[in-house]
Amino acid sequence: MKLCTDTQELTRRFNEDESVWREYERLRQLRRRCGFRVSMPTHILDRLDWLKAERVGRVIRCVGKTLS
Repeated sequence: MKLCTDTQELTRRFNEDESVWREYERLRQLRRRCGFRVSMPTHILDRLDWLKAERVGRVIRCVGKTLS
C-alpha cells in the first residue's frame, strides 16, 4: 500500500470510530437521564448501547454486486 492510501484509510477508520463513540456516549447519557429502571446490570446495558451505536455509526462494506 502507498503511504497516501494508508493515511486515508487510517483517517477513515478514526472518523468512523469517533462517530461510533459519540453515538455510544449519547445513548448512555440518554438512558441515564431518563432513569429507566431495568433489572439488568449496567455493563450489559452499556454493551447494548455500544452495539446500537455500531449499527448506526459503522459503514457496512459488502463484496459483490449491488442489487437495485
